[in-house]
Amino acid sequence: MFARIAGVGSYLPGLPVSNDELARRGVDTTDEWIVTRTGIRTRHLAEAGTTSSDMAFEASCRALESAGVKADELDLIIVATSTPDYIFPSTACLLQGKLGNVGAMAFDVQAVCSGFVYALNVADKYIRSGSHKKALVVGAEVFSRILDWKDRTTCVLFGDGAGAVVLEASETPGILATAAHADGSQNGILSVPGQVCGGQVTGDPFLRMDGQAVFKFAVRVLFDVAKECCDNAGLATSDVDWLIPHQANIRIIESTAKKLGIPMSNVVVTVDQHGNTSAASVPLALDAAIRDGRIQRGQKIMLEGVGGGFTWGAVLLQF
Repeated sequence: MFARIAGVGSYLPGLPVSNDELARRGVDTTDEWIVTRTGIRTRHLAEAGTTSSDMAFEASCRALESAGVKADELDLIIVATSTPDYIFPSTACLLQGKLGNVGAMAFDVQAVCSGFVYALNVADKYIRSGSHKKALVVGAEVFSRILDWKDRTTCVLFGDGAGAVVLEASETPGILATAAHADGSQNGILSVPGQVCGGQVTGDPFLRMDGQAVFKFAVRVLFDVAKECCDNAGLATSDVDWLIPHQANIRIIESTAKKLGIPMSNVVVTVDQHGNTSAASVPLALDAAIRDGRIQRGQKIMLEGVGGGFTWGAVLLQF
């Protein structure tokens, strides 16, 4: 038994916000500075009051429609997010309520930018075990809420959005192999080192990052985990039709593809359009490439993510 992608969907809030618009809003930056260092040209920023579950709902409705599945048919809902609506209940339960589903197992996964890949990994195991038949897996983030807009080294990198897939049990190949890892000793190079205690914020509530350390770590582990995933499936990296890496920085994407020997013509890149949307970036890119016709049924797709924790993982699937 395999877990096979039956439908995809995504959602980006509001209109694109350009680099020049950020500068006009008071961020000490320029379009040239951002583009040359990251490849990012625009991002979407959620309006006040728009939550991760709101965007997850929009993306999920589109994925369910794409799959021809009704919400009440789902028996598993997993939301990957680092920006939940509440401390609890989970964003997955809030999404479940909005979808009108009752009874499905629902929970969140918190692995930051690797979250969606982690969540797919988990959903695959449930479906392969035979305990569940139809799963909704979502990545949704409102990172704009945890950015220090005076820190141009981080605030220009991120955006908001959501992406979703519907997985179904199938006798034909779907998810071929998965791999996921973490190294908690690297927690300091990308984190939001704050919390709420007694109704007050303690520590630092904003995202902080050591860009150079993240770059070096990301390129190494993204290569390693993709190779591991191919080895687990008995395939070579040359057998991969499309690489969809976490959309964080064009330099990381290009370096990873080069190490894997995959030409950039076979890499899906959307970071220029929506920046780093953390757990939402991989499903956003996947949805874009399926809807514009690049990805066709039967092709082999490598999804991979890396994020704070530090976490990293990959999923090799046949679409």
